[in-house]
Amino acid sequence: MFKGEKTIIFWIGLILLGLASIGLFGILWIITVWNGYMDRLNMLKWFTPFIVGGLVFILIGLYMMKSGAKKTSGN
Repeated sequence: MFKGEKTIIFWIGLILLGLASIGLFGILWIITVWNGYMDRLNMLKWFTPFIVGGLVFILIGLYMMKSGAKKTSGN
């Protein structure tokens, strides 16, 4: 899928994908292990915009990586 020469768009997409994945994992980890004053369902309601935003940025990063890999003339 990502065969060929990697352009700057590919690398920016990879960084975007990595940061969005780390952020999304952090949010889901907090919801999973939180033992504070707020229940998990209420925390999920508060974090829903961040979860959706993280998923959108993951998709954007994947698209940038796909379009940023130039095809070689031999393939």
